Amino acid sequence: MFETLKSVFKVKEMRRKLLYLIWMIFVIRIGSQLPVPGVDSDFFKQWFESNTGDAFNFFDAFTGGSFTQMSIFALNITPYITSSIIIQLLTIAIPALEEMQRDGEEGRKKLTAITRYVTVGLALFESVAMAIGFGRQGMIPNMNFLKGIVVVASLTAGSAMLMWLGERITEKGIGNGISIVLTINIVSRIPSDMSLLYENFVKGKTIAKGMLAACIIAVIILFVVVLVLILNGAERRIPVQYSRKMVGRKMMGGQSTNIPLKVNTAGVIPVIFASSIMSFPSIIAQFAGKGNGTGIGSEILRGLSSNNWCNPSQIQYSWGLIVYVVLCIFFAYFYTSITFNPLEVADNIKKQGGFIPGIRPGKPTSDYLTKILNYIIFIGAVGLVIVAVIPFFFNGVFSANVSFGGTSIIIIVGVILETVKQVESQLLVRNYKGFLN
Repeated sequence: MFETLKSVFKVKEMRRKLLYLIWMIFVIRIGSQLPVPGVDSDFFKQWFESNTGDAFNFFDAFTGGSFTQMSIFALNITPYITSSIIIQLLTIAIPALEEMQRDGEEGRKKLTAITRYVTVGLALFESVAMAIGFGRQGMIPNMNFLKGIVVVASLTAGSAMLMWLGERITEKGIGNGISIVLTINIVSRIPSDMSLLYENFVKGKTIAKGMLAACIIAVIILFVVVLVLILNGAERRIPVQYSRKMVGRKMMGGQSTNIPLKVNTAGVIPVIFASSIMSFPSIIAQFAGKGNGTGIGSEILRGLSSNNWCNPSQIQYSWGLIVYVVLCIFFAYFYTSITFNPLEVADNIKKQGGFIPGIRPGKPTSDYLTKILNYIIFIGAVGLVIVAVIPFFFNGVFSANVSFGGTSIIIIVGVILETVKQVESQLLVRNYKGFLN
């Protein structure tokens, strides 16, 4: 590991890319501290802590605290993530977008441009909604049309700038720019969360109890990280045999290969989708100024809030956890179904003269792939649910109240592994030993 780090700094190009990444991290964190003009960030922070509960925790964790501070990066890259998912889904429904996706590099550039426009549109819509919602509640002092324009312009420009910075990291840095921006924000919250865990479970205890609590916390975090590593690396390999055929005067084919089906095919998408849906009603209620009311509506909102799940004194609200688990499993199947088409894969194998040993080409191959895929998706979804639910359990039973959870750990571990692989591949080109060797 240390030898590889030395190798990285020996290569001028790699050293330049890493220094560029560090500079971009510095710019992002500085921007996360700059408040929107005309907004009192301290007032916002106090209001969020006393009123919102879990409504904005999901977004605040992804923005590195920028949301509750109402900085210019308050929206962060969540509009870009949403835009990317929307465009990816629309490629299934709109033939023109599907054609772009198949056009190679040129089509990819067009889809990227469309994604940027949709990102700016979503950021503008969210900025207007925030300005109107917070303005009506008196959270923006002396709110008027001009100040509303300033707030909307600042938030929209901040989100667009983060998108641009992420693309620059991909182009001039070590790659994976958007994911790195998201990871930077999540990691920035970890020190405060660790401090909170220390205050709640270690400080003020005897040495023996404090050490025991610290060890238990470390073991739980390590267990979740190891489980995420297993989920990211686990795959089912379907063997494929290609028949030999004459091409010109040469005999081609005859080789064996495999189709790697990842256990966690959908990645963190199911958790993000489920969390967004569960948080959406609470966010609307807070914007409308009805987040702390009474009646059946408020009871439903409390059930949707993860702050009330697994709490022994409020066990009736844990029905929301069941809904969350069902949504995670549903979106695991849904997202995989639109990103992996067994019929198309079976047709491609047949056209290339291949077959799965023991399975006839065509529809039998498609049915076999569907059966295997459904089986491993369920295993991956269950593992994903376990990772996501563990923090909810400890937050509810022991009042840990940390902002990072299973979703954050999945993103951090996944991005780190992907970044390490990219650095390794660039080093191997220059005959250096990689991280993962």
